[in-house]
Amino acid sequence: MAIRNPTVPAAWNRNLSRAVKEQLLCEHKRPRVIAGPFFYERDRMKEPAQTGRKRPRIMGIVNVTPDSFSDGGRHFSAGGAIRHAHKLAADGADILDIGGESTRPGADAISVDEECGRVIPVIEGCRDLGVDISIDSRKKDVMKVAVTAGATIINDVSALEYDPGSLDYVAVSGLPVCLMHSLADPKTMQDNPVYDDVVAEVMAYLQSRVTLCEAAGIAREKIIVDPGIGFGKTIDHNLALIKALPTFRALGCDVLLGASRKAFIGRLTGEAEAENRVFGSVAVALYGAQAGADILRVHDVLQTRQALQMWQAIDNASF
Repeated sequence: MAIRNPTVPAAWNRNLSRAVKEQLLCEHKRPRVIAGPFFYERDRMKEPAQTGRKRPRIMGIVNVTPDSFSDGGRHFSAGGAIRHAHKLAADGADILDIGGESTRPGADAISVDEECGRVIPVIEGCRDLGVDISIDSRKKDVMKVAVTAGATIINDVSALEYDPGSLDYVAVSGLPVCLMHSLADPKTMQDNPVYDDVVAEVMAYLQSRVTLCEAAGIAREKIIVDPGIGFGKTIDHNLALIKALPTFRALGCDVLLGASRKAFIGRLTGEAEAENRVFGSVAVALYGAQAGADILRVHDVLQTRQALQMWQAIDNASF
């Protein structure tokens, strides 16, 4: 059967092989690039440059645990954790988040004494670095000892629900506190997590916790909210929450994004090893920065800082 197309020149339909005709048809249908008065298009598309947007603060992760999903206990000793923390500070971390109890899916809780034994020497070894130190704990007694040792921020993955005394302690301390959403305890949080509307439900939960904190005497400007990426969420839940980050700013609190090296990045990129998920993690961090995250909790501080420097330079460039 002859190949004919009334939209192409008649000469194309005569005396040409089928292969040549198909190639010509493909070429004919391909969009053309017009090298016309580009200045007109440029002026028409131009928008005012957004200058002065602040760079998110970088929170470097220091896991003093033998069973962290990301480093598998690489910095479990006090000396190793302190050296790692010093490197993160040198790489550009604004905050060091020091934790002694793993909150990976399936993790078991540990005692207050064991947790303090892990984190207090590290906090003491980092308090003169000139950066903020966050204590990553669910327990009031750990928070209290950590603050005495030099911690300046409290980061609770249970949003001050796990320990009944933590809410009042944080109010008395006057320190900033990060409230994170988690569907359940780390031991069971990834057992078939289900939501009707993950963004609406996480938003409602964080709103209720912010309201409770304010009623206890914690000023809203001292509260940081974290949607809890990977804490009782599927891949789709995580992606929806990251995309909805601007929504959480409506709470009037700083927003923290902690997605670094997490399993959903590995599943989407096919990278089974957590330490090899750097590029995917940096991509999420940049998206978070663009979406208005105030704090990025990351393992790879140097790479994240460089990416943010370039993002900010481009974002503030004249056009």
